[in-house]
Amino acid sequence: MKKGTIILIIIAAIIVLLGARVISGYNQLVELEQNVEGRWAQVENQLQRRADLIPNLVETVRGYASHEQQVFSDVAEARSRLLAARTPEEQMEANAGLDSALGRLLAISEAYPQLKADTSFIRLQDELAGTENRIATERMRFNESVQTWNTTIRKFPMNLLASMLGKEPKRFFEAAPSAQEVPQVRF
Repeated sequence: MKKGTIILIIIAAIIVLLGARVISGYNQLVELEQNVEGRWAQVENQLQRRADLIPNLVETVRGYASHEQQVFSDVAEARSRLLAARTPEEQMEANAGLDSALGRLLAISEAYPQLKADTSFIRLQDELAGTENRIATERMRFNESVQTWNTTIRKFPMNLLASMLGKEPKRFFEAAPSAQEVPQVRF
């Protein structure tokens, strides 16, 4: 075999290997990005579940504390913002507002012993607590998939492919600033 033919075969093999690596890297990026989006969909699913429970909770509390109109308005407005949010960032921001409004609603419920003993309220509160646990789990899973995504697109040589494809780091789901405050429990 001629020396030129051997060099062409070697060059062709290198090109094939590089092409296979690029295709493999691309497929990995697609898989990781879909994982992040799927995890976010699960967070949205649990946020929707909570949003569906809120009107029942509000109506139950309203029966006992009808004079607290501002809190009911705040909860309704926060719920509407969450349902209207389109991007994950908007949903994260709206969720923080809803967390705050729900906290005020539940604080009001503490002032009504009859309400705390009402079976409908207890059931709704248990459902809400279960939903909050599911949301926390899905947030954790989402953040894990974002961490994997962000780590992968920053490692060499994947960072070259990711930048060529315009792939950007994703934002983690962060706790609302109000979560830093210690809850006040009074008996």
